[in-house]
Amino acid sequence: MIFSLENKVAIITGGASGIGLSITKLFAQQGAKVHVLELSTESASKQIKNAIQDTQNIFIHTCDVSNLAQVEDVINKIKNIDILINNAGIAHVGNAENTNELDFERVINVNVKGVYHCVHAALPLIKSKGGGVILNMASVASSVGISDRFAYSMSKGAVRAMTQSIAKDFLKDNIRCNCISPARVHTPFVDGFIAKNFEGKEQETFEKLSKSQPIGRMGTPDEIAYLALYLCSAESGFVTGCDYPIDGGFIYLNN
Repeated sequence: MIFSLENKVAIITGGASGIGLSITKLFAQQGAKVHVLELSTESASKQIKNAIQDTQNIFIHTCDVSNLAQVEDVINKIKNIDILINNAGIAHVGNAENTNELDFERVINVNVKGVYHCVHAALPLIKSKGGGVILNMASVASSVGISDRFAYSMSKGAVRAMTQSIAKDFLKDNIRCNCISPARVHTPFVDGFIAKNFEGKEQETFEKLSKSQPIGRMGTPDEIAYLALYLCSAESGFVTGCDYPIDGGFIYLNN
């Protein structure tokens, strides 16, 4: 079977919803043992059971990725790690003038420090297995300016830079590191965001956001998961230190 993950152990942060849930489902189908890190195991368990029929190789752990002690405790208990996917993240709307310090720090704590915490804790264990894969979730916002996404863009730019640094520093340890940069992907988070901020204009807003991609629609979580599978499988063994936009033409065709 191509793109097999048999006998592989994967950690996926934020693996019970949206893009993370699709990655969890696909990786389990491909034979991996998947450890999902989420803030609430109860909520995560419900979401996973509702979406995935066979969950015998999926394990859920309570973990706040912004808390290094929690991350180290969970990852050290898992021990046997081949793949780390840093998918957990939060969004924020605002520019450099109206973004307050608390919100700015909250984005840093989850989107930047969360990646550092997981990588810092997992690297010794991945090295002890003779190598593996780290995959980070960045964004098109790390490459192009997007209005009112100051803190979020900053955080994803940091993720992209960390990806290249990790790839270079640990190449000798047989560890590959890449990142994926999606444009807008249709997830429950998007629906909730639109409902909260554009009451009465939900459909109009959804269509406007969809058409901001030249291809004319948002991506799907499954489309992101297929790219994640490639980058974490043996078939991508020659790929490291790269950022992969998956954006319906957003970066290069939006001029």
